[in-house]
Amino acid sequence: MRTIRTAQLLLLLSSTLLLIPAAFAVPSFARQTGLQCGGCHTRFPELNAFGRQFKLNGYNLVGTRQIRAADGQDKETLAITELPPLSVMFQGAYTATAKSVPDTQNDDVQFPQQMSVFLAGKIAPGFGSFMQFTYTQEDDKFGMDNVDLRYANSTQLAGKPLQYGVTLNNSPTVEDLWGSTPTWGFPWAAPDVSPGPAAATLIDGGLAQDVAGLGGYALLDDSWYAAATLYRSAHLGSSAPGIGSENTIEGVAPYWRLAWQKGWGPNYLEIGTYGLHASLKPDGVSGPTDDYTDLAGDFQYQRTIGDDLLTLHGTYIREDQDLDASFASDAAAGRSNDLDTLRFDASYHRGRWAGTLGLFSTRGGRDSALYAQEPVDGSVNGKPDSNGYIAQVAYYPWQNTEFLLQYTGYDKFNGRSNSYDGFGRDASDNNAIYVGAWLVW
Repeated sequence: MRTIRTAQLLLLLSSTLLLIPAAFAVPSFARQTGLQCGGCHTRFPELNAFGRQFKLNGYNLVGTRQIRAADGQDKETLAITELPPLSVMFQGAYTATAKSVPDTQNDDVQFPQQMSVFLAGKIAPGFGSFMQFTYTQEDDKFGMDNVDLRYANSTQLAGKPLQYGVTLNNSPTVEDLWGSTPTWGFPWAAPDVSPGPAAATLIDGGLAQDVAGLGGYALLDDSWYAAATLYRSAHLGSSAPGIGSENTIEGVAPYWRLAWQKGWGPNYLEIGTYGLHASLKPDGVSGPTDDYTDLAGDFQYQRTIGDDLLTLHGTYIREDQDLDASFASDAAAGRSNDLDTLRFDASYHRGRWAGTLGLFSTRGGRDSALYAQEPVDGSVNGKPDSNGYIAQVAYYPWQNTEFLLQYTGYDKFNGRSNSYDGFGRDASDNNAIYVGAWLVW
């Protein structure tokens, strides 16, 4: 069965390599499989068809020598690659904001913006890891980043192939296979020193690296995908949540994912839905909670055009908020609110170049406490509404190197276009030019 699955994966790879431009991935996976980085990615971190299969199968495909052992029944008790599963990522950046933030220097240089070490590869038969530890200039320290440990297997259901597995991870949507959900969505690199909108849904990074989740997933007939994970708080820098903890999950927070995919000719389409429900204690571990229910839809479309590739992503997230705890502490002016986030991006890959245009919008109910008036980051009218666009050009001189030029423009920021903070700052003052270098080896 293992030989058949490996042959199927290699056949899929051989057809995929004819359809994708150069890109780069976590190099420890490339060293493990003996395949070029473009074997799994259209561009990092976006997966192609083979990359999705590699992740589904627990990061287990091996094309290099292994250290192996077996018991008396010829069952493998050890199967690890001879090379350690290590990779390094380095990002440097330059950011210029249209109008300087008061009392700060503009034209900011970050060297590095961030640097990551990865432990990514096969651990045991059917069991593999993607573990990222990241240093950021802003925090000046290394910390836990995205983690996905998974065990995978396959069988038959009603005569159709079924791939299934278990995942242990630390961010809702990090286990996902597509570039349309928050963890792996565009932009894959962006400025972190220019002002950003005040509001975001909980599933859109609100629990990232602050939880531990155990879940399962399955793909039936290479078409229907389902996943579910239960999350508990796992605050970094502390032991068990206590009186000083913030945003601790009461009980568990369930995450769910359903998707359908199909490829035909030069086309590929995924349509899906995902969501999360969490009851959070804003302070401590007792008392009332703030309850969040996020329900989202997404799609991904790709079409090869000769040697080029067109990729479209879209997602819509609706969040309903019951804010009993925040209302009781005067952190919210009302007991309930809502947020709606819409994102769309289109990329065209041609040779070593890729151009991307992304549109984004977040809207929500008025709340003068949640979105209070203050310089730069506040809202004079108590609204979280922000929308704009991101235009990006990227160049890949080698498969493990990206240089990019990106421009972010705002039409509305924290509720208004003009003097949105009540202190004379306009939405367009936060427009930003970002120049980045992304190296992985």
